[in-house]
Amino acid sequence: MSTVAEEAPAECLLEARDIRKAFPGVVALDGVSLKLRTHSVHALMGENGAGKSTLMKIIAGIYAPDEGELRLQGQAVRFASPREALQQGIAMIHQELNLLPSMSVAENVWIGREPLRFGLVNHRELRHHTRALLERLHIDLDPDAEVRRLSIAARQLVEIARALSYDSHLLIMDEPTSALTERDAERLFVIVRELRAEGKGILYITHRLEELTEIADEISVLRDGRYVGSGRPGELGRDEIIRMMVGRTLERIFPHEPGEPGDVALSLSHLTLPGHFYDVSFELRCGEILGLAGLVGCGRSKLAEAIFGLTPASGGEIRIDGQEVRIDSPRTSVAHGLGFVTEDRKETGCFLTLDVLENVAISVLSRDFVRIGFVRGPALRRACREMLQRLRVKTPDLNECIGNLSGGNQQKVLLGRWLLLGPRILILDEPTRGVDVGAKAEIHQLISRLVAQGMAVLMISSELPEILGMSDRVMVMHEGRVTGMLSREQADQVTIMDLAAR
Repeated sequence: MSTVAEEAPAECLLEARDIRKAFPGVVALDGVSLKLRTHSVHALMGENGAGKSTLMKIIAGIYAPDEGELRLQGQAVRFASPREALQQGIAMIHQELNLLPSMSVAENVWIGREPLRFGLVNHRELRHHTRALLERLHIDLDPDAEVRRLSIAARQLVEIARALSYDSHLLIMDEPTSALTERDAERLFVIVRELRAEGKGILYITHRLEELTEIADEISVLRDGRYVGSGRPGELGRDEIIRMMVGRTLERIFPHEPGEPGDVALSLSHLTLPGHFYDVSFELRCGEILGLAGLVGCGRSKLAEAIFGLTPASGGEIRIDGQEVRIDSPRTSVAHGLGFVTEDRKETGCFLTLDVLENVAISVLSRDFVRIGFVRGPALRRACREMLQRLRVKTPDLNECIGNLSGGNQQKVLLGRWLLLGPRILILDEPTRGVDVGAKAEIHQLISRLVAQGMAVLMISSELPEILGMSDRVMVMHEGRVTGMLSREQADQVTIMDLAAR
């Protein structure tokens, strides 16, 4: 392992020196230094709450540092806004998508910079520019497509196209592959390599350790707001990176040991929602994890939403504990003992303007913590605090706005919300998306304990190692139909991908 190395100023694109940033109740960065070279991809690693996104937002002009300085190509700079950073050639792709859903792909990419003719937007020219940009990036999207009708992965590609449209020489990518399939991620890596060859510098935040050997030239690690160290992928092994990130060694990331499944908790028979999925049938037993795999857009998430009553199916049958039920709303599903952690914590999971306590407690206010119309405040706070401690959620206190937490901590709050409700059947849609390796291992351990206690879990994941490591059985979907049901022994990456691409 090496520390931040001295180098010739001409080789250094960006230098952050002794950056400090504090928010009420927490020091996000404490004397962090970092250097980014031209022709280089610099990966930034660390647990959720380590300060990675805060540092990137300072570089991108979203936050101003309390102390320290930034030097861009050897010159001290201080940005008052993201626009000023963009003008200096710095663009950022955020982990949480910042698109306008009612506008088209083209309008989102060029917003504020649209080509004009006689004072009006020249839509023909707008489409032409967008199509040329998308073709250069090998992104297959219709410039006129409305963003709200796109999948999460497609929206991520729109974010990437918008950032690259500025032709910046420094690009910040915050978890760019968190919602992408392996195919889309590899497409992104091709783009990143081309940009590196052009001389650009890329700061790349990721929780996926396997991406480091694919894309990174250098790795730096933060822990608890402090710089820990740097090195090259060949110098730092997986175990060493994890130790630097979490300050300790980890037990196995996938701790689930198959047991003997119990009675059928949930069964679907010929469930159909035209346009999304067709004729889906399966059984899920108590004490079992059924992994649901498939390419983005195959109907996985819509199936989960139908089971939970968000978009009720138009045909077929759902049985819980052997009894046919009609689930037409989330309220009905909760009454039958179901819980659901959505894949999109920003749009459909968290209440971003409410505090942590309200986000956790909202699912239980009509149950054990209300007596004769009054909320049992002390008991509720105690239960929420204990749940968040179990999940190692990093927050100054329960009254902190959840929008101020890192993405991974928001994800753990969502999981805690449903666990506080005590469901017997839990649907998890991308449960560890955007979660660091330490928190991921803890979530997996928690899921394993719940399953060992008899809970039935349906787990959707785009990460095949997670599907293979955690599932007792794997169901694969393609274009809305089930193409295979595999035992743990039958499941491997080649077989799953073959079934997913049929």
